Amino acid sequence: MKILLAVDGSKNSMDAVECLIAHSAWYREMPTVELVTVHLPVPKLPNLNKVVGRNQLKRYYEEEGEANLARAARRLAGAAIAFEKRILVGGIAESIAKHADQRGCDLIMIGTRGMSATANALLGSTATKLLQIATVPVLLVR
Repeated sequence: MKILLAVDGSKNSMDAVECLIAHSAWYREMPTVELVTVHLPVPKLPNLNKVVGRNQLKRYYEEEGEANLARAARRLAGAAIAFEKRILVGGIAESIAKHADQRGCDLIMIGTRGMSATANALLGSTATKLLQIATVPVLLVR
């Protein structure tokens, strides 16, 4: 079983981590985890490349991504659950769904903010979009 566990460092995403750890005994074999965080791309502004180099931008994404993954990685390691960390850049739901397909994941787990249906309709939701575009099952943890 390969699970894509999407985190952003928030309490809600840590709830998904804790859910995975708490229910890991449900699987015949210990699942392997693709621990993923997604960073929205920095907007393309005119002449930005004259001020910020490609390596600086890459380092920025890596530092932010590592910060988002740190707590989840510590918890998974402490629970002896194998994982690989991934930092993606792009649209959040789209990047998660694409990565799950590319890496052959059997399940996507993601924490939600628990908005009401009205708030979700007005503000949109990464989880809702992911449910619409993912080709593998999505487990929403609230």
